[in-house]
Amino acid sequence: MAQHVNLVKLSVGSENPESLAAWQATRAAQTGDGHPQHVTRMWPKREKEILNGGSIYWVIKGAIQCRQRILRLDEVIGSDGIRRCAIVLDPEIILTETALRRPFQGWRYLPAEDSPADLRGKRRQEDDLPAELAAALAEIGVR
Repeated sequence: MAQHVNLVKLSVGSENPESLAAWQATRAAQTGDGHPQHVTRMWPKREKEILNGGSIYWVIKGAIQCRQRILRLDEVIGSDGIRRCAIVLDPEIILTETALRRPFQGWRYLPAEDSPADLRGKRRQEDDLPAELAAALAEIGVR
């Protein structure tokens, strides 16, 4: 199986995966073809690995809670003339196991083997725990 690498990024201002989805549904957060995007100053050096099946894992309220598949990386030139990278995402937000993360700037690479598992089956249908409780459970290794 081919190797891929993921990205991990803080979703500043999001309260939960639903509020992330609501923001991404706005025109300001979309590409011309309607896909959600996240624009960043730096272009990933590991582009080929990211585009080989990678996802962006979103840190919300101090914990990874969900992910989205990365479809492509588009060049965007800002009004200041600076080249930026638009990380173009699949609109489907996939809930994941909760994994604590300390605050950081920008994005980080996340090896596939270190990425939280997707929630499947019954766990996906359960009511969401408050972010603080989910983080506390993850900290003690329960969730």
